[in-house]
Amino acid sequence: MSLPSAERAPPAPSAAVPSALRTLRLERAGIAALEAALAGPFARLGGEFAAAVALLLGLRGRVIVTGMGKSGHVGRKLAATLASTGTPSSFVHAAEASHGDLGMIQAEDAVVALSWSGETAELASIITYARRFGMPLVAITSNPDSALGRQADLCLTLPKSEEACPNGLAPTTSTTMQLALGDALAVALLEARGFSAHDFKTLHPGGKLGSQLTYVRDVMHSGAEVPRVATGATMAEAVVEMTGKRFGCVCALDAEGRLAGLVTDGDLRRHMGPGLMDLRVDAVMTARPLTIDPEALAAEALALLNGQRRSVLPVVDAGGVPVGILHIHDLYAIGVA
Repeated sequence: MSLPSAERAPPAPSAAVPSALRTLRLERAGIAALEAALAGPFARLGGEFAAAVALLLGLRGRVIVTGMGKSGHVGRKLAATLASTGTPSSFVHAAEASHGDLGMIQAEDAVVALSWSGETAELASIITYARRFGMPLVAITSNPDSALGRQADLCLTLPKSEEACPNGLAPTTSTTMQLALGDALAVALLEARGFSAHDFKTLHPGGKLGSQLTYVRDVMHSGAEVPRVATGATMAEAVVEMTGKRFGCVCALDAEGRLAGLVTDGDLRRHMGPGLMDLRVDAVMTARPLTIDPEALAAEALALLNGQRRSVLPVVDAGGVPVGILHIHDLYAIGVA
């Protein structure tokens, strides 16, 4: 009779850790075999992979990813990664396809089917459908001579590698290889499209990632909130402006309204003396201060501030005119850090 879960003895670390290390070693070997298959001078996989990227890049419709079991779970992740990086994609469950979900697949789509053996019976309806309507079919399988491999226009053949499961049954190394190849496919497409961090922001507006991809213009203080004085103004005028705007700095503008320099609390401390208030801002300001573009991302601004150990950044447009001021606390407030 087994003990209740609360009374069950925990597994011995001496057995668990070597098991974990063996799993990682075998899965790492699978990734190494996959890398070799892609890079080898006579490797078929490299050519098929490049052809698949070209095919999907020129597609007018969506990438339909399908699979069963663990391969299906990997396929669902691949579809999500493709969709979030600029390649329209959907996952169609192989078992549901023959019960109406084939209607999700349109004539301009392409099908990417995952099956380690290539003999997954539930894939038959999607394979037949793709062949009937002339849709491109890309296989990700370890068996190019399988039913899936033979029917595919392009077969991305995964090298055979030992499963981490000691019984050789549970998909472990094999799904890791599928996952890695899927990520490689998505990244290659992302790079080929020139998909930028700004594009990424459009598709990832929420959560921590959305905060990091917020534009500086969405966070900065602008208009009358920006502390400004003209070059030639006295430090007495500059201190009044600094005190009223609470950022611990003031932008010094030239006659054309461009940023000529920045006076900060640190500049005040360095020039502290009896005649400070009578000095011109030109004598105290830091010329050519660190600035940022309003179209930069919040994550870029944070990296710049942290890297230069600053707390505030003037936001300057392409003409050199200050259009905003950004404080590091603004970035903390939206959760960028």
